[in-house]
Order: sequence, then C-alpha cells, then structure tokens
Amino acid sequence: MTRVLFDHIAIAVPRIADALPFVVGELGGAPAHGGPSGAYTFGQWRFANGGVLEILEPLGADGFLHRFLAQRGPGIHHVTFRVPRLRPACDRAEAAGYTIVGHDDSNPEWQEAFLHPKQALGIVVQLAASEPAPRGARRRQRWAPPPGPASPPPPVTVVGLRMRARSRERALAQWAGVLQGDERDGAGGELVFGWPGSPMRISVEIDPEGDEGPRWVELRAERPLALPSGQHPVLGAAFSGA
Repeated sequence: MTRVLFDHIAIAVPRIADALPFVVGELGGAPAHGGPSGAYTFGQWRFANGGVLEILEPLGADGFLHRFLAQRGPGIHHVTFRVPRLRPACDRAEAAGYTIVGHDDSNPEWQEAFLHPKQALGIVVQLAASEPAPRGARRRQRWAPPPGPASPPPPVTVVGLRMRARSRERALAQWAGVLQGDERDGAGGELVFGWPGSPMRISVEIDPEGDEGPRWVELRAERPLALPSGQHPVLGAAFSGA
C-alpha cells in the first residue's frame, strides 16, 4: 500500500445481533471479518461495491463503548483509514494541529492511533497500519458471525459517509490535508473526498452554524429500500438512499 485508503465506517450498538435484521436483512451485507478485541467485539459486513460497515458491541462491565453508548446512545462511532506507515501519518496530523490519542504500535500486524472528535470535525478518526505476518505465524481464528436473516436481498452499495463542517477550510485541512483525500465539488455544493482504491467517500456539507459531525450513511440500490426517516431505532445512525 502506497497511499491512504478509506477502510470502513463503524457503528456502536449494545448488541451486534440486533443490528442484523437491517444490515443483512434490508441492506444485504455479507459477513467479512470480526471477533472480540479487548473491551469490545466487532463484526464487519461488506456490500456491493466493496464498502464496509463495522458494528461494535461492548464487552465486560466498563470501557469506552459503554461510555459512548451511555452518553450518546447507538450511532456512528468512527471511520478508519489505512495508512502506509503510522508514524508519518501521525506526524502529518500533529503538524496540522491535531493531538494524537491512543497511539499503539506494539503489534506490527495492527498499529493504530486516533484523532479525537473534538478536533476531528465531530467524529473519531482511526489511523491504522499493518505489516504482513511473518511466515509460519499462527493464523487468525475463523470468525463465526451471529446468524442473520435467511435469504438476504442483493447487497446495496455503501457510497460513503455524509458529514458536516463549519468551514470549507476545516474540511480541507482534515480530509485532504491530514488524510490525503482527493477533493472535488459536489452537485449540491458539498465537498466530496475520495481515495483511489477505496470504494467509499466522505462528503461534507458546509454550515457555519451547524454542529459538526456525521449526518448519514449514503447508500445506493437498484431496488426499493425500507429506510427510516431519521435515525435507525437500533443502529442510531441515519441512512439515505440515492
């Protein structure tokens, strides 16, 4: 990998199984990867264009996901970007005025660091880098996802994530500067950021008076979708179909 890739959108819920009637039964997601990871467990579902939604469920009695759900309820928790090397990406963020939190490069197969939502336009941004496992290393255990609805429909396309920022400059500094996305103007006046090799995008509407943060997950489908008019009652995120 030679440049930054937009990897997935993560949504926090109390129980992953409760999200599957929508993620699988309505959107047609196919299980891709998952398992327990410290204070949480996760599952990833892949869609028609290769876009990925990750669903997070807290483990144990306490942790960051417990606090997130208690304070804000279910909803979009973070976006993850794969970077060629973690340290240069962190240096780039710090040079732009961001404070790096949660930096952990102890495991070569998964190194990570985060931009805090108070600085990162209202959303956690995960930077992740990995090196190939050495030959003969123990293989990762196969993931057994929670059972979803039988006979799911054809998968939708997850176009990306709609965001809001208070200024064009703030959006450009984060998504084009730190995260090296390619920028263009959208048809509705929004900024659209893409990453070559990534199936998903970030689109940003500019509103000097609005709260910064995620607005909705953008979908596209060749069939009618039963989408809630606002936030999904289980996932806490809004979804919009083109």
